[in-house]
Amino acid sequence: MSTRTLAVVSAGLSQPSSTRLLADRLTAATRDALELAGHDVHLEVVELREHAHAIVDAMLTGFASGELATALEKITRADALLLVTPVFTTTYSGLFKSFLDILDTAALTGMPVLLGATGGTPRHSLALEYSVRPLLTYLHADVVTTSVFAATDDWAGDPETTSALTRRIHRAGSELADAVERSRRTGPADPFAAAPSFTDLLGES
Repeated sequence: MSTRTLAVVSAGLSQPSSTRLLADRLTAATRDALELAGHDVHLEVVELREHAHAIVDAMLTGFASGELATALEKITRADALLLVTPVFTTTYSGLFKSFLDILDTAALTGMPVLLGATGGTPRHSLALEYSVRPLLTYLHADVVTTSVFAATDDWAGDPETTSALTRRIHRAGSELADAVERSRRTGPADPFAAAPSFTDLLGES
């Protein structure tokens, strides 16, 4: 059996958080689908709140260090990425955006990605499509069709609402697993791949 690495990034600000809860359920659905396809699954889970100060430092200095640098390395070398953010005032959290801002613009090229978000009201459910998805499109990620938004009422235990969320979670997880199967990505793009060698620059054979 081959092993597939799934990186999970949760931008929840509290602990415990509904954002992490949704991330865990999406992770389980994706893992189940990958295991059904015959793969072992290795998880790399990153809670952005634990790296909040380091993310700000990276924005100020231009480079990440320490545990944040290690986390970024694991994320960009994964076979797939699951991103979940809370939604505030109709858009992603500042911590989530700051995290994406410190990534190299080529780091997620071709990466299969599943998007999720949580918020207080279903009125913000389209934030994933008009706010978050364009960010990942800009980064040339391979974002699956189904994204998952969970409002506060989705966790309230209403059978109809809960079952609808569950169906969407399983559909999204299956799509991400399928994207991993199709992916030819072998790692993050090398930003210096097209740079000429010193020999070429000097005109030597």
